Amino acid sequence: MIKKRSIIFLLSIISLNIAGQTNLDYYFGDNISFNSKISKPSDILDFEIGEKHVSHDQLVKYMHIIAEQSDRVNIERYGWTYEHRPLLLLTISSPDNLTNIDKIREDHLKLSDPSNSGDISIVDMPSVIWLGYSVHGNEPSGLNASLLVAYYLAAAESDELNIILNNTVILLDPSINPDGYSRFEQWVNQYMSDVSISDPNNVEHNEAWPRGRTNHYWFDLNRDWLPLQHPESQARIKKFYKWKPNILTDHHEMGSNSTVFFQPGIPSRTNPNTPAENFSLTNKIAAYHAEALDKIGSLYFSKEQVDDFYYGKGSSYPDVNGSIGILFEQASSRGLSQQTVNGVLDFPFTIRNQLTVSLSTIRSGYELKNELLKYQADFYRKASELARNEPVKAYVFDGGDDFSKTNRFLDILLRHQINTYRLAEGLSYDDHNY
Repeated sequence: MIKKRSIIFLLSIISLNIAGQTNLDYYFGDNISFNSKISKPSDILDFEIGEKHVSHDQLVKYMHIIAEQSDRVNIERYGWTYEHRPLLLLTISSPDNLTNIDKIREDHLKLSDPSNSGDISIVDMPSVIWLGYSVHGNEPSGLNASLLVAYYLAAAESDELNIILNNTVILLDPSINPDGYSRFEQWVNQYMSDVSISDPNNVEHNEAWPRGRTNHYWFDLNRDWLPLQHPESQARIKKFYKWKPNILTDHHEMGSNSTVFFQPGIPSRTNPNTPAENFSLTNKIAAYHAEALDKIGSLYFSKEQVDDFYYGKGSSYPDVNGSIGILFEQASSRGLSQQTVNGVLDFPFTIRNQLTVSLSTIRSGYELKNELLKYQADFYRKASELARNEPVKAYVFDGGDDFSKTNRFLDILLRHQINTYRLAEGLSYDDHNY
């Protein structure tokens, strides 16, 4: 009887420790006050973030609730997935900025127009920061962290945050791949236990094929920024060009035996078309992540393993559009906890790291605001100068008799805002008539 009581007592302590790990103090510390009129995630979910995986419908519900409660948050549905799950975008800023958000956006877009950008003052212009989470559905720490990011921005009360919100517009995309995430979330929540099992061989950590990485049609949406073959990507790129953010983050996960990665990646594997100033600003932003992770004692690395070459990824497509793309890779617990070479990696820890680098991104976007805005204007001015000096002014192509293929090609070009024209008259070149 004594042994049984000891076992019950021990399990009670474990349960209390797990619950204690996942309250708001664990994620934010105890020095932040929050507006009590704004619902905490646990008020709506009936569990703390990190105690299980949030379902996509729970995320949607919570985001709509805080948008109703907070005058710092607007919410919109910018598209649908194949399985008819909504794609959400939260626009977060000061109440005054949200009142004038259309003008702020229009003025911001003038930075990418060399004919107008020279007349624009950037001193009072907010920077625009896009936070994008879990394009790979079975990399869940980003999506789960997005609820905490939204709560903090909507409810935290401090003079510092008020200043940041006055000088930034934050676009929060909490779930880039809802269909894939829903497959993963259902698997993990189905096989989780009351007592977390960290054995990597446990079924909780080994989801069945086709797994949740890809979208409904098993396509990797992080390779679709250029092809734009799927509704998630098509809807997102439309919003990207509506804003042209200064920073765009892409929150991922990697192998469980790693730590945290943030860009820049391997210097020699940066696409040569990416301006050197982009790499310099990425380095400056990286210092904010390092400082923030140092404060909470999390290990990290940079300039290793990861390249920044293919422009069809979320962290690199912005680099050829006057933005700074930032990739984050967090070691994955896959379930609630997993044994690794660094010890037991638990889900709340991975979420806290994603939250931490999200907030350090926002801080960098505020403190480097003028540099980021100037870089964007300079990027398009220099691009215009390069175009004027380029001997090739346009490309002529002939779609032949396959009008469907031609129309699809034109559709992709137009979605990337590449101007296309029908020839005013026929052209003959190299024995071919166009």
